Amino acid sequence: MPRFESDSDARRLGEALAALRREADLSQAEAGERIGMTSQGWGLYEAGKRPGLFRPDVQRRLTAALGASPEALALKLGGPAAPAADPPAAGLESAGRAFAGPATGTQRLQLSNDDLAPWAASGVVLEYEPGRWPRRGQGCVIAMADGELRVRLYEHADPEALVVRGAGGGEERIPRTATRQVSAVIARLDL
Repeated sequence: MPRFESDSDARRLGEALAALRREADLSQAEAGERIGMTSQGWGLYEAGKRPGLFRPDVQRRLTAALGASPEALALKLGGPAAPAADPPAAGLESAGRAFAGPATGTQRLQLSNDDLAPWAASGVVLEYEPGRWPRRGQGCVIAMADGELRVRLYEHADPEALVVRGAGGGEERIPRTATRQVSAVIARLDL
């Protein structure tokens, strides 16, 4: 089974889900029943031991059972976004699943086209976390060296390039030297 980038990230997200559940005055069994899940299944999400918790569609399903939204979950998780740090001038350096540069908190970006439909359509607001590396099939926001922001679906990376899917579903290789930062999308908000 694939592991999260950090067990502490998974626990923090699970704790935020638990806090929303307690605010809704529901037990794990009651919350799980609302979406056809056992209390044990719900408890695994709250303990950060179920890998789907980072998927936006799973977050929508779980938070809807609580009468909340993925945005409420994100707000429970952390405070306001911090300003972006100056990017490294040499581009993105390979360091396994990590990259040079500190995390800067969550940020938002509203899509203005349907290039990634049906994953996300025009008008959808993406919440992303600079410093968090995406998993395969997860949305990502790529800050290019020229200042452009690209939203793509992450596939994998090698020492020379990021491999992503974008408009039309075709594979795209983006040289690491052309990028400043890659950020995992942690929520899709239909506002």
